[in-house]
Amino acid sequence: MLRIQPLPDLLISQIAAGEVVERPASVLKELIENSLDAGATKIDVQLEEGGVKLIRVSDDGSGMTREDLPLALARHATSKIASLADLERVASYGFRGEALASIAAVARVAVTSRTADAPHAWQFDAATAASSPAALAEGTVIVVADLYFNTPARRKFLKTTATEFAHCDDVLTRMAQVRPDVEFTLTHNGQVKRRLASADFARRARDLRGDEFLAHARPVEAIAGPLRLAGYAALPAYAKSSRAEQYFYVNGRFVRDKLLVHAARQAYADVLHGAHHPAYVLFLELDPAAVDVNVHPAKTEVRFRDARGVHQFVFHAVQRVLAEPLAAARSQASLAAAHAGSRAVPPTPTFPPLQQASFAVHEPAAKTYLDFVSQAFTGTAPTFTTSEHPLGYALAQLHGIYILAQNTQGLVLVDMHAAHERILYERLKTSAGSQTEVQQLLVPVLFAASAGEFASAEAHADTLTTLGFVIAPAGPQQLAVRTVPVLLSGGDIVALARALLADLAEQPASRVIETRRNELLGTMACHGAVRAHRSLTVPEMNALLRQMETTERADQCNHGRPTWVQLALTDLDKLFLRGR
Repeated sequence: MLRIQPLPDLLISQIAAGEVVERPASVLKELIENSLDAGATKIDVQLEEGGVKLIRVSDDGSGMTREDLPLALARHATSKIASLADLERVASYGFRGEALASIAAVARVAVTSRTADAPHAWQFDAATAASSPAALAEGTVIVVADLYFNTPARRKFLKTTATEFAHCDDVLTRMAQVRPDVEFTLTHNGQVKRRLASADFARRARDLRGDEFLAHARPVEAIAGPLRLAGYAALPAYAKSSRAEQYFYVNGRFVRDKLLVHAARQAYADVLHGAHHPAYVLFLELDPAAVDVNVHPAKTEVRFRDARGVHQFVFHAVQRVLAEPLAAARSQASLAAAHAGSRAVPPTPTFPPLQQASFAVHEPAAKTYLDFVSQAFTGTAPTFTTSEHPLGYALAQLHGIYILAQNTQGLVLVDMHAAHERILYERLKTSAGSQTEVQQLLVPVLFAASAGEFASAEAHADTLTTLGFVIAPAGPQQLAVRTVPVLLSGGDIVALARALLADLAEQPASRVIETRRNELLGTMACHGAVRAHRSLTVPEMNALLRQMETTERADQCNHGRPTWVQLALTDLDKLFLRGR
């Protein structure tokens, strides 16, 4: 066996580079973070061959002196922290002091920098450790060439030029998203790919995420003690098949945190369709001492001191925005910006008063579920005046399925069954008591059960009763289902029982109760909602529109599909080639 011996500094840096420098995008991330920490207001990025051949990042930050340049590329040398107390409250992007050293161990690196009071700039070559005078305005230029030139095995793992550039572009957009006050330029192989001028948050979000995202997004702004959440959360209709449009920042740092992702996902749980993923851009701010960012060299993982508190805050903040009635959501005029506590105003459509004759539709208040079924529409007695209404006023009914309405933007199409189903579902959730109507089975349903199912049935007997199920042993290897909820009595009882026992074995009983009850109420709402091909009067259609405007989550049905769409006058003009 070989004797223990210290590793050479170069090998140590190359080992560290395995964690820090995964691909060109990893290098670019570290360099942009250094520029932002230096107070840059303008950052220019030039790439060649996806960043493998060349990454050049120039900024107008505070710069470095000749004495600082060698230290900048030394391992564990940094200007960001000096003590454990600093580390526990770190607010800068960089602080570990290993990124540049790791990059220099697997690439050719040169740094040119100049401070405001220096007569000229200095250039430092990492390979030769030599400094020389150079010409440069205030700021810093870092050139990283021939990535992995001395570790060819690592270079073989890189993807195509297009793929590596796409990763670099994603890194830049993530950083630009949180710092709209900074101007960014991205050039690849001599072609300008992005040019982002300094802007407010709303403009930067539009430049990066596009008009479609903002058209489906709602602004988020919530404060609870030291916690603050701001940004945009897209409605379920904009959900995607992947998590590619999920951006979460903690104190300005992009993170991939399971706790935050879970909190956001839970906020969408009652409205998201199938296996789709929500889209959002969210910025969480809290005391730096309350979050540990020194978890991984890549700094994309964090730990919270009060993880449960952060989870609940994010969950309720996003859920509240998604649940907001349409009328209230459309009246919002401000959005908390993501950086420096500044505020930006997202585009908010307004709806001037419309003239229409007054209707008086008086409806009895619903008392029970039977009232929901027997009455197509329940609630208050709406009177239609010239007040603003986002969904406008009903014009007609199409094939007994859709309501056509007019608002100041153009034409509104409403799926009347889906919309009414959401209205009933939200009312049932509000009015539902603790008791579930059950059906006693004349002949109990028997099924062969595993030891785990036996244990779950015995341990959670009270929870099962609350949900409307009585499941008891009927033999050494059999369970008997004796009661089920009325609305589920016609389904596959054995499958329902097995699924419920499995849920109880894996999740807290309180969570299972909430989920299953919502499923029951969703079934009730579906049965009670106005059916397709039913003819509605104009007052009834307007009553439905008004209820949609004041109902939580009315933008989508219980399955996450949209309940209405807007066709602007410009869209209609395009269909008929008007103005061409």
